[in-house]
Amino acid sequence: MSDQEIIDALSGSALYILAAIFLIIVVMKGVRIVPQSEKFVVERFGRLKSVMGPGINFIVPFLDVVRHKISILERQLPNASQDAITRDNVLVSIDTSVFYRILEPEKTVYRIRDVDGAIATTVAGIVRAEIGKMDLDEVQSNRSSLIGQIKASVEDAVDDWGIEVTRAEILDVNLDKATRDAMLQQLNAERARRAQVTEAEGKKRAVELAADAELYAAEQTAKARRIQAEAEAFATEVVAKAIAENGLAAAQYQVALKQVEALNALGKGDGKQTILVPANALEAFGDAFKMLKGK
Repeated sequence: MSDQEIIDALSGSALYILAAIFLIIVVMKGVRIVPQSEKFVVERFGRLKSVMGPGINFIVPFLDVVRHKISILERQLPNASQDAITRDNVLVSIDTSVFYRILEPEKTVYRIRDVDGAIATTVAGIVRAEIGKMDLDEVQSNRSSLIGQIKASVEDAVDDWGIEVTRAEILDVNLDKATRDAMLQQLNAERARRAQVTEAEGKKRAVELAADAELYAAEQTAKARRIQAEAEAFATEVVAKAIAENGLAAAQYQVALKQVEALNALGKGDGKQTILVPANALEAFGDAFKMLKGK
């Protein structure tokens, strides 16, 4: 093979190689694989052409250029502290944190330069405005409501930037030393007042329970007296019935029996007491035995 033929063969092979390389470059330029967590902004001659989502995408090589690769993951702004004055003229320092994610990259890259700085400035202004509408006690007690108001206001402000505010948090509300000392004194006074109220309520309850106990005791005593009176009335009725049926002898028998019982009770002493026995005591015994014998 002559030199000319070798040169012609190499030239033909070089053309094929160059064509293959060019084809590979065209394919690489025209095919874009976008990760799940990103979106690509495509420009053609410096103007917005399209926004590519996750997966395989095709563009026109050498005409279309991927200008911006935007992450759509949720982001957190650095914690920031804003000074604000409440409606009752108390200076507070609010520590906030904001979470957001980019939904429309074409708006974000063409309408705002520093997204984080713009959101932080917007949040600071909104926090100061919302705090100025509330008293200090409301700021402390209605933190969830305040967070909701801040989130809604920030969402309205950043809507033109293609951003979604997913969460806004108030991490802490700091007060100056004088205000903290005044609140501590107020808290101690409130605790002392509650302790006094609790003690007074306890004493009141104790008096009420004692009165209830006395009333219950009086009711039980009255009930016992009523039962005793009913028993005595029943006994009297029985005795009266016996007298009516048996005449005076039954009454004498009852009197004599009571005398015997009284003497028996006196005889059960420890022997140190002095017992005065009526002169007719023996006669009372005799009368009682006669009545029993006769009965």
